[in-house]
Amino acid sequence: MLLIVYSPCMKNEDIIAVKNILSNPKKIVIVPHKNPDGDAIGSCLGLYHFLVQLNHDITIIAPNDYPHFLKWMPGNDSILLFETDSKKCESIIQNTDIIFTLDFNALFRTGDMETSLKDSKAIKIMIDHHQKPDDYSNYVYSDVMMSSTAEMVYHFISKLSLNHLINAEVANCLYAGVMTDTGSFRFPNTSSTTHRLIADLIDKGANNSAIHHNVYDTNSYQRTQLLGRALNNLHVLPDLKTAYIVLSQSDLNEFNFKKGDTEGFVNYGLTIEGIVFAAIFIESMQDQIIKISFRSKGSFDVNEFSRAHFGGGGHMNAAGGKSELSLLQTVEKFISILPQYKSTLT
Repeated sequence: MLLIVYSPCMKNEDIIAVKNILSNPKKIVIVPHKNPDGDAIGSCLGLYHFLVQLNHDITIIAPNDYPHFLKWMPGNDSILLFETDSKKCESIIQNTDIIFTLDFNALFRTGDMETSLKDSKAIKIMIDHHQKPDDYSNYVYSDVMMSSTAEMVYHFISKLSLNHLINAEVANCLYAGVMTDTGSFRFPNTSSTTHRLIADLIDKGANNSAIHHNVYDTNSYQRTQLLGRALNNLHVLPDLKTAYIVLSQSDLNEFNFKKGDTEGFVNYGLTIEGIVFAAIFIESMQDQIIKISFRSKGSFDVNEFSRAHFGGGGHMNAAGGKSELSLLQTVEKFISILPQYKSTLT
C-alpha cells in the first residue's frame, strides 16, 4: 500500500462533519478563481469526477474563460462560465446546498461572482494553499506548504477514506493540476510526498506523457512568435539580480494574443545565471490595468513584495499583482523599488 503523509491542516472534527454532509446526494457547485490556471481547473475537475461517484449533482462554474490548453481534461465541456451566462449561474448558486471554493481563499478572486457567492446560504468548503485565507467558509482545508490545490484535493479524498474512488478521470485532472503548479515538478514546493502522490495517480490511470503533451506541446505559431517578442523585450538588472519582461497591448495584438498565451513566460528570466527575481508586465487595455507576474528563487518573498507594492499576492516564490499606472510608469515604479530590497536579493 502506498504510504502518504497527510497534512494536519484540516481538523478531524471537520473531516467527520464534511464526510457526513457528503453521505447523501446534494446539489454542489465547484468554483475556481478568475482567470483559472491548470491547478484551478485540474483540481475542480478532479473533485467533480470524485463527487459524481457519490451521486451528487455537480456544477463547476468558472468566473471566466481559460486557456485552450486546459480544455482537453475530461469533463471540461460541463463547465459553465459566469461571464457568458450569469443569470443561469446565479440561479444555480442560489439553489445549491454546498459550494466548494478551490485554489483561492478570498471571494474577490472570483470577480463578478463575488456577490452571488457572498449572498449564498450554501455550506462553503475551502480547499486552498495560498497564504492568509479570508474567513468566509464553514470548513477550511488550508496548507501553504502544499505544492498545489490539486495535491490537496487528493489528500482531501484520502482524508474521507475514499481513495479507492480516484479513477482515471480523477487522476488525469489532478496530475495536470499538480504538474502545472509545480512547473513540471521542478519548483521548490515539490516534495517527496508530491512525488509519491504522482506515482499513485499514474498507477490509477493518469497518462503522464499525454498530459504533458496536451499542456506544453500544443503551441500555435503566433504564441511562439509572441514568446520571441517577450524574450526580445527581456531586461536584466545584474546588480539587483533581477530580470523583467514587458509586453504592450500592441505586442499582444500583433501576434493575435489569446488567453493563456503568456503562461510561463516569466520563468525565462529565472533561467539566466545569477538572477533570483523575475517579473513580467503585460498591458491589458480591456481591463485597463497592467497585469504582473513575479517569480523568485530561494528566500526572496515575492508574495510579500507584491502585497506591499502591487496589490497582489500568492506564494513566496510565485505571485501576481496589478497596476493602474501606465505600462511605462509601472516598470519605472518597479525599478525604483528594487534598491531597497538589494540586501535580500541574494
